[in-house]
Amino acid sequence: MATTAEARLKRIAMRSWRRGTREMDLILGGFADRHLGDLSEGELSLYEDLLEEMDQDLYDWASGRTETPERFQQLMDKIRSNDR
Repeated sequence: MATTAEARLKRIAMRSWRRGTREMDLILGGFADRHLGDLSEGELSLYEDLLEEMDQDLYDWASGRTETPERFQQLMDKIRSNDR
């Protein structure tokens, strides 16, 4: 079981660093490196859903250009606060 959880975290970290844009690599990759191990199971699942979104949308949410969908709001707040 620990191996499966570890493999999941590694897969999520890789997906965080290998986005389509360098900006999102840095934002999500840095967040993943520092905080993936601290996220609850529910937050990890939500983060995996977030990784399915398009980089342009993610960047707009992270930069505050557009409003983050309510389901991702708390998680995006964590990601933004990590960046400061």
